[in-house]
Amino acid sequence: MVAEGQSCPNLCLCGKRKTSTRPNENRYNTAMGKTTRIISIGTVKIGGGLPVVLQSMAAAKTADINAVAETCSRLADAGAGLVRVAADTAADAAALKEIRKKTTANLSADLQENYRLAETVAPFVDKIRYNPGHLHHAEPEIPWQTKVERIVNIARQYDCALRIGVNCGSLENADRNGSGIDSALNSAFQHAGFMDSLGFDRFCVSIKSSDPQAVLYANRRFASMRPDVPLHLGLTEAGLPPAGIRKSRLALEPLLAEGIGDTLRVSLTVPNQRKAEEIEAGQQILQNAAAGIVLTEKDWQPDKLNIISCPSCSRVENDRFVQLAEQVQSATEPLKEVPLTIAVMGCRVNGPGETDHADIGLWCGVNAVNLKRGSVLVGSFRYEEVVEKMLDEIAETVLPAARSKHVP
Repeated sequence: MVAEGQSCPNLCLCGKRKTSTRPNENRYNTAMGKTTRIISIGTVKIGGGLPVVLQSMAAAKTADINAVAETCSRLADAGAGLVRVAADTAADAAALKEIRKKTTANLSADLQENYRLAETVAPFVDKIRYNPGHLHHAEPEIPWQTKVERIVNIARQYDCALRIGVNCGSLENADRNGSGIDSALNSAFQHAGFMDSLGFDRFCVSIKSSDPQAVLYANRRFASMRPDVPLHLGLTEAGLPPAGIRKSRLALEPLLAEGIGDTLRVSLTVPNQRKAEEIEAGQQILQNAAAGIVLTEKDWQPDKLNIISCPSCSRVENDRFVQLAEQVQSATEPLKEVPLTIAVMGCRVNGPGETDHADIGLWCGVNAVNLKRGSVLVGSFRYEEVVEKMLDEIAETVLPAARSKHVP
């Protein structure tokens, strides 16, 4: 048994990429007795009490075929049963065709704003993830049900599994005024029910937030209402390690200990060459849950400084994003006991929603960073100057208000 606070030994459990005849990568089964159905994703299966499958995501630009293929293979060697790759454009879809030739990793295409790419990418991937909150972008006049039915038909044709990937940072427009996590839950139930109506059951669901307590609540609720549907667990943005690993432990270990969760990702803010750290952290979490070493809600302290930063992926507008997140963490170290939430976001997928709900938001563009106070845009600043501007904004407006809320 590993003591609290220690890293588990032998985190990487496989030295070589497993072939299609080998079982799931992860040996730590924390889901005994689960009733979720089993679905196949390439060479792995999830659900039904099988070992939990670990996932990660390539952070190199999808068009950089060699870099993405190398990342996918490296992550598979580290223990990833599935690697996600962003697909936003026709060029990305064309790149996936070539990436498929260069790696044996199980691949998941991540669709956000362009559901129409499903048909182009499906022949070269094992799973397609779509986000209900972004279906409205392409062909907004077409009902979402029609779009999802098209995705399902394509999945059937090309032997793909699907993930309904709901994020609190990118909910449907109609849900933006809702309670966040309840709106996310409603979306998940609605889309899972629609899959049922189509007679398609080769899907899993994820309901993600950057708040560990929200993740716990949503996944417990969904699992109780839809015990048949496999769940992919994770925080939308865990942030920089080691804090991001601890936050992930708080969200995932209690669920795994309760038998909830069939696959997971620890979404850390790290550069592409360090993406295997997500797999190492996931293996540690699975080992902890199996050994009964579980961080619980009582260990979560939401009234202290909370830095949310998204995991690096190919959608990041500027490679300096990770460095910026590290600079924000360092610059705010003196404020660690202050009730303050800062969101550092790398692209438009969850950037608007996450920064709207933070005290201070930094939403990165190609050449500048949008500095926000809640939903209000303070201004756009160069990467070299935005941290100083952020500290000024905190000192002048956010910090006095935050402190006044907690005056006894």
